[in-house]
Amino acid sequence: MAILTISRAVASMGDEIAAATAQKLGYRFANRKDIERRIVELGFPEEKLRKYDEKKPGFFASLTKDRDEYLDYLQTAVLETAAENNCILIGRGASIILNDVPNHLAFRFIASDTVRLERLKREFGWDSKQAQKRIQESDSNRKGFHRSFFNYDISDPSLFHLVVNTGLFDIEGAAEMLAATVSAIVTGEKEAAGKKRVEELLIGQRIVNMLVLDYRLNINFLRAVINGRKLILHGIADSVSLVEQAVAVARSELPDYTVESAISIVQDFKAYPQ
Repeated sequence: MAILTISRAVASMGDEIAAATAQKLGYRFANRKDIERRIVELGFPEEKLRKYDEKKPGFFASLTKDRDEYLDYLQTAVLETAAENNCILIGRGASIILNDVPNHLAFRFIASDTVRLERLKREFGWDSKQAQKRIQESDSNRKGFHRSFFNYDISDPSLFHLVVNTGLFDIEGAAEMLAATVSAIVTGEKEAAGKKRVEELLIGQRIVNMLVLDYRLNINFLRAVINGRKLILHGIADSVSLVEQAVAVARSELPDYTVESAISIVQDFKAYPQ
């Protein structure tokens, strides 16, 4: 019926509430390990995950093709999971990737620093200094990840259908709230429209992956936007021939679609140091 995405601050019980909500609704919970596993299965080297996965890339890591490849694989993994419907995804910008999907509901879990400190101290046996360091590192990484990959401020409440202070709710109470929100908002009409939109997003992402990862076309910031039976390629390339090749490949893969280019031609453009 719905696709739920969870954004959470560390020690806000996001994973626990997501798991309880999935059990209550009979949904699949795609946790961190599930998405990591799929990203690697799609072709991203496991040893490089730690540079990008839910953290702000370092200066040099942000200037390599690996960054964009990680994002392509991440978006594919999220869209593949969403295509199954009746699922819950946690973290990694899933709420942004699925932002315009009609049957998608985005939730964020927060708690005060005091509550989070006590939870971390209790769970790991840390002192206040260790717990505070963990909160600062995690908050910085997650904020940096979303800013770097999606140019969003993850603390902006307007990005979510519901923001829950888990210092005021237990796991069961929060899960009940999420389940009730799904029941109140998601209709059969929204579900059908959401299914169609996810299919479009996945087709577009697979075309991008084919052009960039299989054909190795040097088109930077490539996106494929589908509107009905029309696919429009966006990005930056340094030659007309690259654009023509990309359009030709997309047309051969999607013969029932009209394929157009909105790719900008910038001579001598270099997104990454050579």
